[in-house]
Amino acid sequence: MEAVLGLCLMLLRVSHGVETQCDGRQDGAQCYGAVGGTVALQLMDSAVGLFRYSWKFNNTKTIFTRRKNTPVNLTDDRYSFTPSNGTFRMNNLRRSDGGEYTLNIFDSNGTNTEKRTLQLVVQAPVSSVRLVSECLSQGEMRVSCLSEGGDSPQYSWTLDGHTLTDAELLTGHNETNNITLKQHVSGRLACSVRNHVSDVLKQQMISTCGFTFINCTSDGKHISQWVFAANNTLCIEPTTASITSPESSTMGKETGLTESSTFTAFNQTMPNTRSNLQWYIMMAGVLGALVFFLVVGTTAVVCIQKKKKTNLPKEETDEQELTYADVRILQRQGLQVKQREEVEVEYGQVKFSERPQQIADDDSVYAKVRKNR
Repeated sequence: MEAVLGLCLMLLRVSHGVETQCDGRQDGAQCYGAVGGTVALQLMDSAVGLFRYSWKFNNTKTIFTRRKNTPVNLTDDRYSFTPSNGTFRMNNLRRSDGGEYTLNIFDSNGTNTEKRTLQLVVQAPVSSVRLVSECLSQGEMRVSCLSEGGDSPQYSWTLDGHTLTDAELLTGHNETNNITLKQHVSGRLACSVRNHVSDVLKQQMISTCGFTFINCTSDGKHISQWVFAANNTLCIEPTTASITSPESSTMGKETGLTESSTFTAFNQTMPNTRSNLQWYIMMAGVLGALVFFLVVGTTAVVCIQKKKKTNLPKEETDEQELTYADVRILQRQGLQVKQREEVEVEYGQVKFSERPQQIADDDSVYAKVRKNR
């Protein structure tokens, strides 16, 4: 209720300051006045010297009648008349004040020497204007010019000070309150709403809806269309493979979603995933390179150490080798073989020089020699 009352008070304040003027000296003049405002009608150059005249509304209501050298008799305190310039004023206009007004001028003989009429139209002025814009599916922009109050409003559009052209308009024209702009249009858009008693202008900076025009050939197919630049995957060489889970693939088949729309939704919901993945891949590559160089360096050091040990001179103690011999003593044929338990097996440690001496004893000695370093 308070909002409605405030709106009414605002309309009254706006309308109260509206004053229009009209030249009614020509028969059949068309004049306009604002609701709650004032209209000034010039009926004649001067009423001084005229014998008698009258001013009527719809030929039924006499507003005033004046004879020479007599005061003007006005029927409403909202009216005023100035004989010196022949101007009639009407304040606080109402819609019911609209209609036909007639001026009759008589001479001293009572003859009607002149008769003129005019039409007065009382309109509500435009109180406010606002612009509402929205982006359409193909990047076009629909803009609506919404006005409050105002009888018989007329609209006109400009972009950066010039009238909109067919190259900028997709639908609509300069005299409608709804227009559709093409995808490339941007700048200062202005809508003017006016009628015969008011004129209100509203301006707004507009930009494109983020679409770009593609004209190329991909996989032997020519593509020429407007696409949303942020999610564009057409005519661009892929740099990374898109990852789609089996669940999303199944969902795409069931709901009729295309692979590109699934990828677009993934990009919109997970804006940081790709950058984090690239960072992880880069760090893994760096760590792998460090490990590789560490293994190669360690192997090289081990090989160098082995080579140095191999080239060292042998010690003199290597000239004599420690040999373990398994010596068994057998008797000559013909001798009585001693009992097995009397045979003893001796293990000895024999040292040989470079040429071992021959055994002078007649007994045959068989030895099994093992060389150990």
